[in-house]
Amino acid sequence: MSEQSGTGKCMCMGAGPALTQVMENLGPSEAVRSHFKAARVEFLKGLRAMIDSKIQDLSKPEQKGSTIPVE
Repeated sequence: MSEQSGTGKCMCMGAGPALTQVMENLGPSEAVRSHFKAARVEFLKGLRAMIDSKIQDLSKPEQKGSTIPVE
């Protein structure tokens, strides 16, 4: 993208690409991002397991009365 736009010069005066590079260097490495992504996936799988368990409990037919063992 050029410094010139339809209305005049860019307000960042060309500092945008340099700022983007600085922010990328300050961020976590690819290995760290990979670990965070895996952790996010595992967290969501845990939530899914809890929800599935609750659905299974709620889907069981209600038992009317009580059972008495007969000898």
